[in-house]
Amino acid sequence: MLNRISDRFSQFIHRYLPDAFVIAVLMTLFVFVLAFFSTPDNPMDLFQSYGNGFWTYLAFTMQMVLLLMTGMVLASVPFIRRGLENLSAKANTARKAYLFTFLISAAAYYINWGLAVVVGAIVAREVGKRNQNAHFPLLVACAYAPTVLYTAGLSSSIGLTIATKDHFLANVMGVIPTSETIFHPGTIIIFLTLLITIPIFILLMAPSKNVIPYTAKGPKKQIKFELEEDKKTPAAVLEDTPILGILIGLVGIVYAVLHFTNSQDLNLNIINILFLSLGLIFHGSLAQYGNAFKEAANSISPIILQFPFYAGIIALLGSSGLAATIINGMTSISSSETFGVFTYWTAGLVNILAPSGGGQWALQGPLQIPAGMELGVDPAVVAMAVGWGDAWTNLIQPFWALPILSIVGLHIRHIMGYCILLSVWIGVVTTILIYFVY
Repeated sequence: MLNRISDRFSQFIHRYLPDAFVIAVLMTLFVFVLAFFSTPDNPMDLFQSYGNGFWTYLAFTMQMVLLLMTGMVLASVPFIRRGLENLSAKANTARKAYLFTFLISAAAYYINWGLAVVVGAIVAREVGKRNQNAHFPLLVACAYAPTVLYTAGLSSSIGLTIATKDHFLANVMGVIPTSETIFHPGTIIIFLTLLITIPIFILLMAPSKNVIPYTAKGPKKQIKFELEEDKKTPAAVLEDTPILGILIGLVGIVYAVLHFTNSQDLNLNIINILFLSLGLIFHGSLAQYGNAFKEAANSISPIILQFPFYAGIIALLGSSGLAATIINGMTSISSSETFGVFTYWTAGLVNILAPSGGGQWALQGPLQIPAGMELGVDPAVVAMAVGWGDAWTNLIQPFWALPILSIVGLHIRHIMGYCILLSVWIGVVTTILIYFVY
C-alpha cells in the first residue's frame, strides 16, 4: 500500500512543485501578507525590517557556506572518491542500493553535513550506475533523507552554536557543552531509532514498476580543470607543489589541537578549520584544492542566492510578531512535560518558512529559552527540540537539498514526494521519543 501511495504522491509532487527559488519568493510574499495583517498600522516598517534583515545573517551565511564547501571539497579528494566508488559496487540489488546509500550518507551527515552532500551524491550516482534495477530518484532521496540526523551530529548548528563562548544567548542560558546536547543519551536514542526505522520505511516505498534507472544524461559531468600553462614555470611549480598545502593545512591542524587541549568545545568555526586544513593536506596542491573549491561553488550557488531571502523572512517573522504569536501560542498550552514536544512542532513549522538552523535559533531561541526555563525545562533540551524540529521539516522545505540535486542532475520535484512521506513518519517517531527521553 505504501508503495502505491508513494508512487502516486510522487507523480502529484512532480506535477505541481515549482523550483526552490520560486518557493523562496512565494514564501517571502506569503509572510509579507501575514505580517501586514499582523501589523496593519505600520506597513512601511515591514519593508524596512525586511531590507535590514536581508543582510543580518551574512556572517552566519558565510559559516554555513564554508561548512558545506569545505566538506564537499574534502569528499572530492581522489582517494576518498575512489573509496566511495569501490564501496558502491557492493550494492548489487535494489534493496541493498537503497540501504547502502542511506547508511553511508547517514554516516557522512553525522560527521559533517557539507561532507555528506558530496558523499551522498557520489554514492547515489555510483550505486545507480551499477544497479539499473534501483529507482534513481529514490536513491537520491535516500542520500538526502539523513539530513534529519544532522542535529545529533558533529556539525549540529544549534548544538555547536550554544557551545561557543559568548554566543548571543550566553547571558540567558550560559554556554552549554555538547555533552548535554548532541552527546546526550536522549539525543543518541532518537538518532539510533531514526537510523534503524527510516531505511525500513524507504524499502516499503520502493517502486516495483515504472523504475527510473540512472542514465548518463541525468547527473552533470564532473568539470575537470587543467592548467594550460607550462608546468615548469616557477608560478606553476608553486601552484602544483604539495608542500604549501601541507604546511598551511598543518597550521590549521595545530590550531585545532590547541583548541581542544585548552578544554574548549566543538563549534562551527573549529569544524570549518579542520575540514579546510584536511582538504588542503589531502588534495596535493593549492591549484587542485582551488579547482575543487570552484567546482563546489557551482552546487552551493542556489543556497548563496536564496539565503538572504530567508534571512529577510526571519526578520519579518520577528518584527511583525508572527514568530512570537506562533511560539507563545504553542507555549501557552504546554506544560513542563510537553514543552519539548510543542517546541519541536513549532520549530518544524518555523523551519518551513525560514530553513536555517542558526537563523531559526536566532529567531526562536530568545523566545523559547526563557519560556522553557520558566517552566523548569533544561535549556539544552529546548535547544535540541528546536534542532530536531528544524531538521525534521528539511524534508519538506527543499532548500538544503539543492546542492546534492545540482550534483546528480535532478530537480527537487523528482525526490520531494518520497521526502514528504518520510517526514510524516519521522515526525510521529520523534514526537514520541522527545516526550520520553529528554
